[in-house]
Amino acid sequence: MPSYLEISPDKLSRILGTPNAPILIDVRTDEDFARDTRLLPGSIRRSHADVGIWAKSVHGPAVIVCQGGRKLSHGVAAYLRHEGVNSEVLEVGFEAWTSFGGIAVPSDKLPRDDQGRTLWVSRSRPKIDRIACPWLIRRFVDPSAVFLFVPASDVELVADRFAATPFDVENVFWSHRGELCTFDVMVEEFGLASEPVNRLATIVRGADTGRPDLAPEVAGLLAASLGLSRMYNDDLEQLDAGSTVSVLRKRRPVR
Repeated sequence: MPSYLEISPDKLSRILGTPNAPILIDVRTDEDFARDTRLLPGSIRRSHADVGIWAKSVHGPAVIVCQGGRKLSHGVAAYLRHEGVNSEVLEVGFEAWTSFGGIAVPSDKLPRDDQGRTLWVSRSRPKIDRIACPWLIRRFVDPSAVFLFVPASDVELVADRFAATPFDVENVFWSHRGELCTFDVMVEEFGLASEPVNRLATIVRGADTGRPDLAPEVAGLLAASLGLSRMYNDDLEQLDAGSTVSVLRKRRPVR
């Protein structure tokens, strides 16, 4: 049984991706990280040696992850608690998470800017896929991800000039593949497949590709997306509003 200072992989898996999920901070050494460069969904990498510098930027409950759930994570968690941040340690660390079968996201899929954020670009006036994909990324891949919405004709040029990753446009890696929409592709490539996420992917695919027969919720998601596009002129405001639309009640662990 974990102590009150620890959280088990099973318990953590049940709250990942929910609005009240804790901040996940990976403090594995560079040597340990090099052996397995995957990350817990939505986690950020920080150095335990620099905790005095970045501790004040942490707001809200946090779970600290090191390789074995011992000195590094407990030391960092204790430091954060000293700073007033409610902090726990992932019991037995990253090793236990992978043994448990928890989702681990490959960190080498995308370039990051000098602040460690992923940068994405797509067509303006986002709907369905271009709302669902940012939601997925911020919940399970990179909470600090930046999204740029530009005219369709400028996506490629902006991606080149700003070192951004294009998505949901033609002839790029992160886009439709056969009958799959971009959301499906991201679920597959980031290793996020689980019963709840797969169910959500079916709904998004149905709404994005005109397949209302795929799930009863498809029509509702499509209607909500079209309605929001009429309500907002600002793409980022529309993204924020669209990200709050809940089409699936997640009840089972994300594993």
